Amino acid sequence: MTLRQQFPDLVPADVRDAYHGGDERRAATLLGRARLLHPPGTAQWAILERLEGLLWIAVQREVEGTFALERADRVLDTLRAEAETDYPGLEWLE
Repeated sequence: MTLRQQFPDLVPADVRDAYHGGDERRAATLLGRARLLHPPGTAQWAILERLEGLLWIAVQREVEGTFALERADRVLDTLRAEAETDYPGLEWLE
């Protein structure tokens, strides 16, 4: 079972709305707020952290985004995510 199948409703609707409206900064900020609702080290936390990192990279905040990806991927590796392709990507915001 993929992470997306395990957590189909993890990404809040307002994040998707901001992303679809072209406001990646707002979407990243909202993802950060949603992430705070989950304990660090959990799959939910790592998924939201990774998505936030991808959005920060998209808005030219590469350093912040890269660090977020590293933190998230370390947790996902520890949780034994099945494959790199199972890691959350921006398709989760579609």
